[in-house]
Amino acid sequence: MTTQLVTFKMERKALEEIDAVAKSGFYSRTEFIKAALRDKVDKEGLKEAMMKIAHLKGAAKRKTTEEEYEKARNEVFDELHGSNDIFRRLNLANIRK
Repeated sequence: MTTQLVTFKMERKALEEIDAVAKSGFYSRTEFIKAALRDKVDKEGLKEAMMKIAHLKGAAKRKTTEEEYEKARNEVFDELHGSNDIFRRLNLANIRK
């Protein structure tokens, strides 16, 4: 994977806070900022997906039991687990195993 140099300016106080948090987690400043940006992109993707399916809420013609909800959640988790590296990045890869 090739990388590209990105340059931007930040307030000194914000940068000091980033450095403090990064050091406490054994990150470099660069790795911390890259991880934060990846997390933001993932959250925006999830928000967009939620908006796309929001119209389905309450559209079912029958009642769904908690067991059926849990089964559906597990099936979706398993499907996403195989195709999305967010679980690997968040160390959730083995949560269902």
